[in-house]
Amino acid sequence: MPSSGPPERAARTPHRPFLERRVSTSPLFTERLILRPWPSADVAAAASGGRRPGWAPDFPADGDRVVAGLLAAAPDPAAARGHRQIVERSTGLVVGSIGLFLPPTDGAVEFGYGVVPSRRDRGYATEAARAIVAFALAEPDVRTVRAGVEPANAASVRVLEKAGLSRLGTDGETDRYGTA
Repeated sequence: MPSSGPPERAARTPHRPFLERRVSTSPLFTERLILRPWPSADVAAAASGGRRPGWAPDFPADGDRVVAGLLAAAPDPAAARGHRQIVERSTGLVVGSIGLFLPPTDGAVEFGYGVVPSRRDRGYATEAARAIVAFALAEPDVRTVRAGVEPANAASVRVLEKAGLSRLGTDGETDRYGTA
């Protein structure tokens, strides 16, 4: 049976279905960001429309509230392991969120992201997307990472392309991008 990833990884990680083993909840670190799992207090506050210390003034955005609502209602906490807050290392402020929609289907996992307006145009979305794509592709059950984007959202198209995704097609309203 062929293995995914480097042989040393395959030797260390027994092949079990994605959510049956413990998917890492450790933060992911990039040059300027920390991608950390959502703390339960932040999930509750964002889902209820509240505020917490350590958030950028315009966090949570509408998409972050939707994610928090999904996490709060998740019947299986393991599915929440792919969702993370984007934290600006220089300030410690939460400036967005990014997440994998688990478990993978036929070796593919989808992700979504958002950075609040006050922190856009700094390359944070690209930096976070590259990190979450690498994280996902390191999992033995994942062969491709995908995302959807409205064709008119040129900034998001650039983020996906810079993160290594290519346009796969369209359904008319949404362009589909993927790593393979």
